[in-house]
Amino acid sequence: MSPDAVPILKVNDLLKRFGGFHALDGLTFHVSPGEILGLVGPNGSGKTTAINVISGLYAPDRGDVVFDGVSVGGMASHKLVHRGINRTFQIPKPFLSLTVRENIAVALAYGRAEVTPPSTAELLVDFHLDAVADRPASELNSAQQKMLDLVRALATRPRLLLLDELAAGLNPTELDWIAGRIKTLAKSGMAIIVVEHLMGFIEQITDRVIVMNAGKEIFEGTLAVAVKVPEVIEVFLGGEHAA
Repeated sequence: MSPDAVPILKVNDLLKRFGGFHALDGLTFHVSPGEILGLVGPNGSGKTTAINVISGLYAPDRGDVVFDGVSVGGMASHKLVHRGINRTFQIPKPFLSLTVRENIAVALAYGRAEVTPPSTAELLVDFHLDAVADRPASELNSAQQKMLDLVRALATRPRLLLLDELAAGLNPTELDWIAGRIKTLAKSGMAIIVVEHLMGFIEQITDRVIVMNAGKEIFEGTLAVAVKVPEVIEVFLGGEHAA
C-alpha cells in the first residue's frame, strides 16, 4: 500500500443506537486500497456493529459511510455487493442444502458484472475446498465453513472485504496459512478490514489498527504501539481477549 493512497472507504462520525445504548458513538476512520486495517477492542466495543453498518445490515443513525467517493450509508447490502463491498460473518451463513460448488456459483453470478470473475476451480484450490466441492455445505466442519464464507465473498469481486472473526477456531497452521492468503489479497489492491480478538493474528497481518471502546476510537496506529498505551491496556484488562 502506498502511503499516499487515496482512501477507498471513509467512515465519518458514525452513531448507531439500539434503544438507549450507543453501539457506535462518533466513530471515524478510513482505509485505503491494499491496506489491512484491524478493528480491535473488548466485547461490546462496537467492532461488529461497525462492520454491520459498513456492509449495509444496519443504517447509521448519524454520520456517513463514503465508499469510492459515494455516500453509501444505509444502502442495502445487495447493492453494496454490486458496488464492491462484501463480508464474512462470525457464524458462516452458507446455503446449507447446496454443495460447496453451488454456493460459489451463486456468489459468482451475483458479483460486480464489470469485473472478470475468478474461476470456481481456482477458488476451490486456493482455499482448500476442492476435496469437498460436491458435498453439501451442511457437511463441512467449522473451518471449512469459514473458508466457504470467505470464498463466497471473494467470488463477488470485492474492492473492500470485511472479515468478522475469521480466525476464531482455526488451529495455528490454519492461522498462518490464512494470514498469508489475506496479505496476498491486500497486495492485489483489495482493502481489508479485520475484526478479530486474536491479537497475534492481528499483529501478523495488519498495517494499522483502530482500538475501540464503548463505540469510540481510543487509538489509531500499529498494534505494537497500541499495547504500550495506558488507556488501551486498561480497556483490554477490563475486557475479554486472547493474546
